[in-house]
Amino acid sequence: MCIPIYCMGIGYDLDLLICVALGVDMFDCVFPTRTARFGHALHPCGDISLKKAMYAQDLRPIDSECTCLTCRNYTRAALHGIVGKETTGCHLLSMHNIAYMLRFSRAMRDAIIADKFPAYIKSFLRRRFIENEEQLADKEAIVPEWIIDALASIGLVIDPRMAE
Repeated sequence: MCIPIYCMGIGYDLDLLICVALGVDMFDCVFPTRTARFGHALHPCGDISLKKAMYAQDLRPIDSECTCLTCRNYTRAALHGIVGKETTGCHLLSMHNIAYMLRFSRAMRDAIIADKFPAYIKSFLRRRFIENEEQLADKEAIVPEWIIDALASIGLVIDPRMAE
C-alpha cells in the first residue's frame, strides 16, 4: 500500500520542487495568495515585486507564457499602479499566482509520469539561477548549496553553475 506523504506550509515553488524530488506528494499553503497581498507575482525566474519603480513603465505581462486572466489583460505597469493601493491588485495577483502554481504542479506531475523529472529539475534550476538575467542582476549565477545537497541525497548530482 502506498501512502501519500503530506508536507504542510511549504509554498515556494523551489521548495516544492525539492520536496517532490525527496518524495513528498501533497502540500497545503497560503503562499500564492499571501505573497499577492504584498504585490509579489510568482514567475518561473523568481518572484517579481510589482511595487518596485522599475515596473512603472513595463508593458509586458507578468509572464509571457502564462494564459491567466491577469497576464492576458494587464501589464506589469498597470499592476504596478494598483498593487498596494486597490484590492483589485491583490485579486489579480492572487489569480495569477494560483494559475502559476497549478501550471508548475502539472509540469512536475507530467515530468514524473514521463520519467523525465531529473531533466525537469535541471531545466527549472537553470532557468531560475543561471539564465535569469532580470532577477540575477549583479548576483553570481549559481545554484544554492542547500539545493545541491538535497538533490545529492537522492543521487541527483547538480553542477552549481549548471555547466553540463
